[in-house]
Amino acid sequence: WGDNMLEINMECRKGILFIRLGGELTKETVGKLNEEVTELVKEAGIRNIVFNVENLISIDMKGISTLFYNYELCKNNKGKSMLCGIEKTAVKQKIVNSRLLKYMNETNDELSALHVFGT
Repeated sequence: WGDNMLEINMECRKGILFIRLGGELTKETVGKLNEEVTELVKEAGIRNIVFNVENLISIDMKGISTLFYNYELCKNNKGKSMLCGIEKTAVKQKIVNSRLLKYMNETNDELSALHVFGT
C-alpha cells in the first residue's frame, strides 16, 4: 500500500451520483475506482455522475482516462458527467492539460452541479 491511497465517498442525490475522491488517483489506485464506481455505473445504468476532485493530491494519465471512461459510460446511458472542485486542487494543471474538460463539464462545487442538471 504505502502512500498509494485513494478515498472514495459516494452519495446519491436527486438521481445524481456524487463521487468524492481524495488522495491519489493513479495507475496504482484506479483499480479501486473501477471496482467501486465504474462497475456500479455499468451495472446500475447510472446516467448522471459528478466527480468531486477537491481532495485529490495527485492524478496521472491512467486516472484521467478512467474518469473519461466513466464519462463515456454516462454518455451512452444518455446522461451527463461533471467534474467539480478542480480550482482547489493540486491536480488542476494535469486535468487542464489533458483533454478531459473538452468533454466533461466543470463546475465549482456540488451545488452548482445540481443546478446544471436542472434539479
